[in-house]
Amino acid sequence: MADNSNVALPLSISAGIHIGVIIILAIGIDFTHKPEPVQQVSAPAVKAVMVDQQKVANQVEKLKQEKRDAERRERERQAELERKAQEAKQAREREQAQLKKLAEERKQQEIETQKANDAAKAAQVKQQQEKEKAQKAEADRKQKEQERKLAEDAAQKAAEKRKVEEAAAAKAEADRKQKEAEAKAKAEADAKAKAEAKAKADAEAKAKAAAKAKADAEAKARAQQEQEMADALAAEQAALSQTMNKQMQTEVGKYTAMIKSTIQRNLVVDESMRGKTCTVSVRLANDGFVISSQTQGGDPNVCRAAKAAILKAGKLPVSPDPAVYNLMKEINLIVEPTFN
Repeated sequence: MADNSNVALPLSISAGIHIGVIIILAIGIDFTHKPEPVQQVSAPAVKAVMVDQQKVANQVEKLKQEKRDAERRERERQAELERKAQEAKQAREREQAQLKKLAEERKQQEIETQKANDAAKAAQVKQQQEKEKAQKAEADRKQKEQERKLAEDAAQKAAEKRKVEEAAAAKAEADRKQKEAEAKAKAEADAKAKAEAKAKADAEAKAKAAAKAKADAEAKARAQQEQEMADALAAEQAALSQTMNKQMQTEVGKYTAMIKSTIQRNLVVDESMRGKTCTVSVRLANDGFVISSQTQGGDPNVCRAAKAAILKAGKLPVSPDPAVYNLMKEINLIVEPTFN
């Protein structure tokens, strides 16, 4: 019994030293130690030490494997973090490119709107010029009508003067030729007076007919001209209205896409939401502040995530144009989670 006790104690000491050294080497610690002398043992004692060393070696290999697994998991975690950082960078770049494109398109729309406004102003100027032209034509017509009346009055006075002179001449001739001459002169004077009266009546009737025809033609031309100007103005106003409506619809589509993009950035998703949607009704202030949001139907998980994303965003993109804002201050959106 004494011999066995003397052998077991050195064996335990030797096994403990070997285990400590192997563990230190396994975990990578640089530690230098001078081993103490080991008492020589018999063959059975060496065999027991070898068995213990095998267990220790197995334990060390297990520790090394756990260390390698931990290092592998750390590398995978770092790779996943780098991948997510790269995806976030790409998302920011895409968003910046979209905002730049939207700014360019808005600038182009402003140019088109300015062109439409310039065209409308040109149409108004043209209408005013045509109106002034028609007024001038009417003034010219009235001036010519006045001149014609003055000419007719002068002709009538000349005719009356001529009649007086002819009557005086007839009277003188009648005095000279006595009664016969007076009778003949009277007959001639009567016939001449009738002829002049008829000629005058014919001339006046012809002048009145010509004046009426001229007035009718001028009135018809003026009415046609005014109708053409009204038609042109109506066509231009319709084109302008169509252009503005198209621009407003484009603005609504752009800001709807921007609102959906903002919600998607704040949306927390999981695989249970794939292929599912939720309809959300949102009321916005004119600065984009979310006044309220209500779900109208859809997958419960997607609806909860959508409301949380809207609440997190706080403010959503809105157009500075009051007309576009009025169309979008109460908007219904279909939220569908996206997966990379």
